[in-house]
Formats: sequence, structure tokens, C-alpha cells
Amino acid sequence: MVQVFICPSGKEEVPRWREAFGDALTQDPDQALQEVASGDCVWVPSRLANWHQLVATLSQRGAIVCVLSLAPDAREALDALGAGARGYAHALSSPEVLRQMSLVTSHNGVWVYPELMAQFLRTTWQALGEPEPEESEILQALTQRERAVALLVARGRSNKEIAQELGIAERTVKAHLGAIYRKLGLRGRTQLLVKLSVPKAELYHSMN
Repeated sequence: MVQVFICPSGKEEVPRWREAFGDALTQDPDQALQEVASGDCVWVPSRLANWHQLVATLSQRGAIVCVLSLAPDAREALDALGAGARGYAHALSSPEVLRQMSLVTSHNGVWVYPELMAQFLRTTWQALGEPEPEESEILQALTQRERAVALLVARGRSNKEIAQELGIAERTVKAHLGAIYRKLGLRGRTQLLVKLSVPKAELYHSMN
């Protein structure tokens, strides 16, 4: 699979992109429209003026498109996925994250980083008319403290933020999450988000 990073000049690139994919190509938008083929993984920066159209055109061609933003937010993530992108993340994501995105999206998954995943799923949950996490029967299997941790995860809080809000150590948050995953039969944070926020959604994410 060819990895193609779109740059306005076709020459600019971020070092971590090269760390993630040593043989990646950098192309300007016009080159990409001429050369990208079905099955190629294309990384489009949202700072391009016409990024929506570029994403739509390349995805319709069968390319696997991921959008990278220097200021990620839930609205732009929804716009990116609506245009046909399969992934959305910070433009300065680590090489490990970029490789995870490529792996998930190349297997027909959708990749949105955890903080935005919570917002994204809650928006979808509202559209589907699902019960709020506080009302979910799923939470009845958890202790009071585990329930508090789960609800904060559903609101997009990081482990550090949860620890600060609950007045506990970050390692304790991790222990509670481990217990939550075991009790609910989950493999990680994103499955918890999906289960609490939008049970009907068919979204997948590789990060825990």
C-alpha cells in the first residue's frame, strides 16, 4: 500500500511522517488527483483550502483517506468523515499513532483519537436517540467509583483529568478501567465509549 502525504508545495513534510513510513510519497493536491490509485493511503491536511473536495474525490476513487489537523475538533472530524475520510487526527501525531491509523483504516475501520471519539460518539448517540450513559443499564454492573470513572471517559476525559477530578492517583484510574473492561467484556477505552455512548454505532478504534 502506497502512503501519500499531501502538501501544498508537494515538498514540505513533517519528520515524524517519514519516521512512520520511510517510503512515503509527498505530493501536492494536483499530483495526488492525477496519481493516487484505489487502495493508496492518502493523508490530507485540513489547512488546505479545498480539503473537503479533495477528500471526497480521492475516497470516491477508492483511496483510504485520513485527515490531519493542527487544531482538531469534533465538528471538523464530522466534516472529514462526512466527506469520505476514514481517519482524523492531529497533524503532529506520533509515528506510532500514524501507523495505527493506517492499520485500522486499511481494514475498513474508522480512526478518531480518543478525546474526539467521545464527542463524536455522543453526537451520534443524540441523533440515534439512545439513552444517556447515566441512564444506561450497563452501568449497573459497576461499583460507584467505577461508574464515575466510566462516565468521565464517556465525556472525553483523559486518565490524568479523571484522577484530578476524582482526587485519586492516575494508577488507580487505570486499575478501575481494567476492572470495568473485565466486567463489561471489553478490550479497551474505545469499546467502552461505544458501549456507553452509542451502542448501535459501528465504529472501531485501535487505541485503548
